[in-house]
Amino acid sequence: MNLRTISIIIRREYLNKVKKKSFLIITFLVPILFVALCILPTVIMMGAKESAKTIAVVDRSGIVLPFLEDTETIHYQDYSAFSVDSAKTFLGAGVDAVLSISELDVEGKTVSAETFSQKPLGVDMTESVNRRINDAVEAYRIDSYGIENLEAIMADVKSHVRLTSYTMDKEGKESISESGVYMAISMILGMALYMFIALFCGMVMSSVIEEKSSRVVEVLISSVKATELMFGKIIGVALVALTQFLLWIVLCAVLLGVAGMVFGPKFDLNALMGDPVTATVAGQSINMGSAIDLTALGEMTEAADSTVAPAAAPGEMGVILGTVRNLPLGRILVSFLLYFILGYLLYASIFAAIGSAVENEGDSQQLQLPVTIPLLLGFFIALYAYKAPDSALVFWGSMIPFTSPIVMLARIPFGVPVWEIVVSLVVLFLTFAVFAYLSAKIYKVGILMFGKKSSWKDLWKWLKQK
Repeated sequence: MNLRTISIIIRREYLNKVKKKSFLIITFLVPILFVALCILPTVIMMGAKESAKTIAVVDRSGIVLPFLEDTETIHYQDYSAFSVDSAKTFLGAGVDAVLSISELDVEGKTVSAETFSQKPLGVDMTESVNRRINDAVEAYRIDSYGIENLEAIMADVKSHVRLTSYTMDKEGKESISESGVYMAISMILGMALYMFIALFCGMVMSSVIEEKSSRVVEVLISSVKATELMFGKIIGVALVALTQFLLWIVLCAVLLGVAGMVFGPKFDLNALMGDPVTATVAGQSINMGSAIDLTALGEMTEAADSTVAPAAAPGEMGVILGTVRNLPLGRILVSFLLYFILGYLLYASIFAAIGSAVENEGDSQQLQLPVTIPLLLGFFIALYAYKAPDSALVFWGSMIPFTSPIVMLARIPFGVPVWEIVVSLVVLFLTFAVFAYLSAKIYKVGILMFGKKSSWKDLWKWLKQK
């Protein structure tokens, strides 16, 4: 093969793709959507507060009303002097809902409760009212036993032990770890690699089909070899993929930075958490229900790693930040690029061969199915890799070249021996070399075949040709 010719094809393919409007739209749209997905849930939860409502309470039990304390969104009024039907007449006239509490069931030590309103109450408001009614019934049951300080005893008996996990390296250094963080990163990496491989391999096949159906390929083949055209197209799209990927990283970083300046470094978590939660990081108490300075929290987390003690375990946010900081980010990034490149090259060569055998994308569905099944299988294994990253299924999924790009990347956050990664990459590269050779043989024949719907039998015949 002539490397100069291939470089010309690569440049042509690269420039054709990056100059398209669709490339520019996707390049700028994806980071915006990603940042929106990161920010919008918090903004929505903080802004989705139910408007204040007045609830008329008809308490025939005599035990619930004292527990119904007003909040920012609920104002309780005592209507126990009225019947429930009479209280209903006030709906829409200063009363948004009527809460009816039945008479006390002495034998069952409980009550029943009903609400009446012209519009359905929100879930948060309903749960808040229900929780306070249950608190009242529990307090009544505790008092009914006649044991002095029983409520305090029961509160003292309740346990709130939280398991904190640490991993140790060969030198014995301890690093805080949270399996939930590993799970999230594992799933994100597996899904991202699956999406990128499927997206850009599909782009290769579409490009081949487009040139074949428009007969442009006949002109190209008269000037260059078919194999040079195939590899030039594959590498050109790979460069487009890397360009788009790097632009996504830069744009996401910029947009997240702008969002940080707009919303500020402090986030009010009162909207997200009902009662303040106190966490202890490096011996310092943090109110998780108030504004949190993430920078200061990160510094506390670093201190916690070096002065860890069971009595001063980091809080939930500290655990998350500490786990992320202790991840092998360099290895993850390098592995992502290597597995993306090799996984893409493997599947792109196969998709290029399929594209050369058909004249439109509708005819390619039959040939695509056996190829996409291993890719989907790797995706599904990666989704569950966090449950048992060292199990036999996940291990072999990370070694078999058709699933290894996705599965191995999902395993790496949990710690994978270097030799396993090296073996997996070597096997993946050798498999790519074999399938690139076979795909080139199919491409050389199929790209000039017109007027016939190709099948797997035809592809096998082309493979046997010299």
